[in-house]
Amino acid sequence: MTQTIEARLSELGIELPPPAAPAANYIPYTLDGRYLYVSGQLPFGPKGLAHAGKLGADITIEKGQQAAGLCALNILSQANAALGSLDRIERCLKLGGFVNAAPDFTEHPAVINGASDMMVSILGDAGRHARFAVGCASLPMNAAVEVDAIFAVS
Repeated sequence: MTQTIEARLSELGIELPPPAAPAANYIPYTLDGRYLYVSGQLPFGPKGLAHAGKLGADITIEKGQQAAGLCALNILSQANAALGSLDRIERCLKLGGFVNAAPDFTEHPAVINGASDMMVSILGDAGRHARFAVGCASLPMNAAVEVDAIFAVS
């Protein structure tokens, strides 16, 4: 029998945060047939925004990776709310990563690896995905990163 995603989370000692409510006029996810689109998630933890600032100025790559990993957990929290069970995820198709970066920062992919690594550690091979990692001048609430996702689901 294949291990459930919930069992894998437990094995990893990870508890998903509650899904964040939208901060504006959008919905946190859209389920369209076999595809689940999850809106961009910020690195919110139990005490609010966990990582703020610019990579290459205020935030280290390691902290950026932690922020991206937290975004991935928030994505899975939204997926769980949308699907009722993470076991309906067949594959993570794509992650989109935005990095709040200083003008001379060029390690955007290294930062978004935090989200990619988290997705694969939880979903296994089904977590392997296409992605992009880009720098931007700013993000909402001065968040260090924002990540969105597309999943194939049953």
